[in-house]
Amino acid sequence: MKIIKCESKHLDAAAEFYDMVTAYLAEHINYPKWTPGDYPGRASAEAAIAEGSLHACVEDGNILGLFVICEDPQGDYSVGEWSADLMPDRVLTVHALASDPRLYRKGIGRAMVEECVKIARESGKKALRLDVVPTNAPAMRLYESMGFKYAGTKDLKRGIPEIPEFCLYELNL
Repeated sequence: MKIIKCESKHLDAAAEFYDMVTAYLAEHINYPKWTPGDYPGRASAEAAIAEGSLHACVEDGNILGLFVICEDPQGDYSVGEWSADLMPDRVLTVHALASDPRLYRKGIGRAMVEECVKIARESGKKALRLDVVPTNAPAMRLYESMGFKYAGTKDLKRGIPEIPEFCLYELNL
């Protein structure tokens, strides 16, 4: 397994991967409450590639997982109960982290989070933050097992009626 930064040539594969994941979730327990054909999907992958924030965990040319890491929290992170009062430019945020559901519990999620920590440290950031849908217990367990600390359940003012609040997590670096 290796982690790569996605480029425009990876868009079709990334979109297909997110479509596969969201379709799987629609048929099973949809912990993150993602919507097939909407988020995450082609449009969000294309935007993330354009800003240089989409990364893929790959093996033998196949995508095993995707994640976005950027400075934009995509919501009001000022409401978080953060342990460190940091300016936004000192923090990176993780979004849309997904691993192939056929390969759950094979270390793909952990490898991607480890890469996020590495990217944040190499960028000179002081914290890595993220938010999780309150019903997404598997994601919370992963982040907590990797040292992330809970920073409150808050309304991030994203305007998503089905998800009025998100659980916030941080890892100080």
